[in-house]
Amino acid sequence: MRTNNNKARKFIVSVYFILVFLAIIFAIMFRTFNAISNNPLVLFFIIALSFGILFFIIHSVSKFFEYDSDGMKVVVTNKGLLLPDRFNYREHTVEFDKTDLKGFKINNYIVYTSLVLLIKDRSGASIKERFNVTLVSRKKRKYIKQSLTKMIKINKKLAS
Repeated sequence: MRTNNNKARKFIVSVYFILVFLAIIFAIMFRTFNAISNNPLVLFFIIALSFGILFFIIHSVSKFFEYDSDGMKVVVTNKGLLLPDRFNYREHTVEFDKTDLKGFKINNYIVYTSLVLLIKDRSGASIKERFNVTLVSRKKRKYIKQSLTKMIKINKKLAS
């Protein structure tokens, strides 16, 4: 099964555009915020800090996710949504045999959802790999969960 969250790219780019647009509007309407503070430097830092925090939250949540379980290996990839072709500093890819999957868990927080895979490495120890699946639709997460559950059932049958 192959799936990804390619449609989320357009949404995130538009969110960044709206953030930049709002920053320009707030910079133009700087004088209307005199009710907060009379000092323009304090007001500038409040606006800049709030946009910085909002930008950081969106940047940390927005990741491209790809899942491919066709064939004998499973490939799971996370990478950034902005400029992923030129700057691949946020890419995280794991490729493993289907028989090496020991378990998985989908953690659903308020604004963040993660997929945790428990994979057996070459020495027989288990390693945890975390992937951001926040922008993956519920339907696709359900399909991924079904695929991983099926792999685990097959692995348990082979082990016994």
